[in-house]
Amino acid sequence: MKFSTFTRVLVVSIAARFCVSALHLAPEALDALDHDAREILERATPVAPHFVVYADAYDGTTGPPSATLLNGYNVFALSFLLLEGAWDKAEEWTTLTASQRSSIKSQYAAAGIKLVVSVFGSTDVPTSTNADPIATANTMAAWVIQYGLDGIDVDYEDFNAFDAGNGKAEAWLISFTQQLRTKLPQGTYLLTHAPVAPWFSPNAWGGGGYLKVHASVGNLIDWYNIQFYNQGASEYTTCANLLNTSSSTWPQTAVFQIAASGVPMSKIVIGKPATSSEASNGFMSTSTLAGCLQQAKARGWTGGAMVWQWNEAPSSWITSVRASSWPV
Repeated sequence: MKFSTFTRVLVVSIAARFCVSALHLAPEALDALDHDAREILERATPVAPHFVVYADAYDGTTGPPSATLLNGYNVFALSFLLLEGAWDKAEEWTTLTASQRSSIKSQYAAAGIKLVVSVFGSTDVPTSTNADPIATANTMAAWVIQYGLDGIDVDYEDFNAFDAGNGKAEAWLISFTQQLRTKLPQGTYLLTHAPVAPWFSPNAWGGGGYLKVHASVGNLIDWYNIQFYNQGASEYTTCANLLNTSSSTWPQTAVFQIAASGVPMSKIVIGKPATSSEASNGFMSTSTLAGCLQQAKARGWTGGAMVWQWNEAPSSWITSVRASSWPV
């Protein structure tokens, strides 16, 4: 079947208006569209909830796993692209042939899974090392385009820069995000951030923290994969202090408190480690986390869940976590 230009535009307009993305179209529905329409819909920003898994450690497979193994997830993040270049799972992606990458991407698209690269992580401290945000954004966006990915996740963990309280961290992130969007247009590529939850605490950061980032460029960020872990032995470990009221150490950083500060609930993705060994603290069992998601959904939250990382969080992990909210 060959659609006219008008029909292609109409299809895309309807998809955008009603938030219909490739994640919600069966493969045969995509097949009915011509190449241009398929490309637009496959790259369209998916609607919440988002179920994200990061992969950094080698798991016996070069590159990402087969899409058939990812039932329950809809975003797979290759980690990490660093200032010096690609490492670990991101580097593995570059070793595949163009044909292999294209085949994997087609399989992921048919399964409704976005494939992105995560940048920086705990290795890079771009503000502290005076990396230029514009040049860095240009280089990393070019890498995303060159290797045919669906977008980029900004896992900025320059804690010293944030702790300095002089606004340089926030300004760096704002400039970096703005430049990424000039190269990776919204609706065509995903752009997510992965801040730690305490960075959303109002009045705790001299430069405004992530609330300043959100106020400045939140419209350019598709959602936040928030790290509710590694922040203290008892932080974010119950549904009460994860969802409703965080501790006095990191005030107003539970899910609904972040939402009250102006971050849309659809953009708040709850991040957790797959096992207690994958983080210093903040671990929750899948059953406990599933209960928290159920409670949050009942109150209008739709963000989804993120996990670090794939080698410890197969499909059974996310299936369990989604069981009481968005069952697979």
